[in-house]
Amino acid sequence: MDFQKSPKETVLITGGGGYFGFRLGCALNQRGFYVILFDISSPAHAIPEGIKFIHGDIRHLSDVEKAFQDVDVTCVYHIASYGMSGREQLNRSLIEEVNVGGTDNILQVCRRRGVPRFVYTSTFNVIFGGQVIRNGDESLPYLPLHLHPDHYSRTKSIAEKKVLEADGTSLVRRDGVLRTCALRPAGIYGPGEQRHLPRIVSYIERGLFKFVYGDPRSLVEFVHVDNLVQAHILASEALKADKGHVASGQPYFVSDGRPVNNFEFFRPLVEGLGYTFPSIRLPLTLIYCFAFLTEMVHFILGRFYNFQPFLTRTEVYKTGVTHYFSLEKAKKELGYEAQPFDLQEVVEWFKAHGHGRSPGSRDSECLVWDCLVVLLLAIAVLTWLPASVVLSL
Repeated sequence: MDFQKSPKETVLITGGGGYFGFRLGCALNQRGFYVILFDISSPAHAIPEGIKFIHGDIRHLSDVEKAFQDVDVTCVYHIASYGMSGREQLNRSLIEEVNVGGTDNILQVCRRRGVPRFVYTSTFNVIFGGQVIRNGDESLPYLPLHLHPDHYSRTKSIAEKKVLEADGTSLVRRDGVLRTCALRPAGIYGPGEQRHLPRIVSYIERGLFKFVYGDPRSLVEFVHVDNLVQAHILASEALKADKGHVASGQPYFVSDGRPVNNFEFFRPLVEGLGYTFPSIRLPLTLIYCFAFLTEMVHFILGRFYNFQPFLTRTEVYKTGVTHYFSLEKAKKELGYEAQPFDLQEVVEWFKAHGHGRSPGSRDSECLVWDCLVVLLLAIAVLTWLPASVVLSL
């Protein structure tokens, strides 16, 4: 979708040093906005002219206030969060400080500084907690907080509610009110994504991707980074008066609009890098027990050795249980139209960065990893299978 050039406005992106935040910043810069990227980590790429990076931590109110000094920000895109996957999911205190405390700080400064528009990057997980959802929509209630299997999802739910409840609150430095909305994206992918895809590729290259799990008919969703960029820009526009503030106080699901089996989605990546797609399929309950065991081991040993869990319970649910959502509200109110993408550009990106199987390498080279995985799964079954009955898995 083409966007018209905007009069020079200033926007601020929290989490702007990350993959999606930086991509959004570059897109806005190309459309004529002056962009401030605010993050605790610098972007991995060179910062284009017209974009300013400010180092800061959203947990610290003073850092947030400094990011707004001497500029008239017209929209904040609040992307920064912590605890989405892997061992990050197990650091409850930091998750709470960033996702809830950080959001409180951003909202407070926005009201004080007179920022009229606020777009929050939420997640499917505020609704989903392991239950089957087919073509759900925004009328679905939030998952009760105690039912969330991980603290990231719980805190994102709390933060989203805070953002939407802040809609309509008075601004201090200018007439009018703060307009807010929340976007709930599916799993993000695209060339250069650094959170999920490298972890998957590392498993593939180390021979750990030797099985799939769950019902082969289970369906989940993904969203290409450029589709998500489009949705955020449209959401900000839909908070303006000339759009009737249609998005004010509203949540929206965002995806590519193509439900697919999680493992089949990644088949082109596996085979494109020269590896064999696994033929073994294991029960979801077994993998959940293994993930539970892994989390317990991390809880005990993590303070001495902060290893990366193979899978967490939430990741098992998110990849193995059907959950996908309608895009009708985003289409109707934002004008969102998902563009078609596939994993080919992702495959080419990894190949260009030295990944991919060398010609002539043998399947037997990963025999040690095969044995290790089988052993760990066996331990999980023997140790935790009774617990699975209690958990009604």
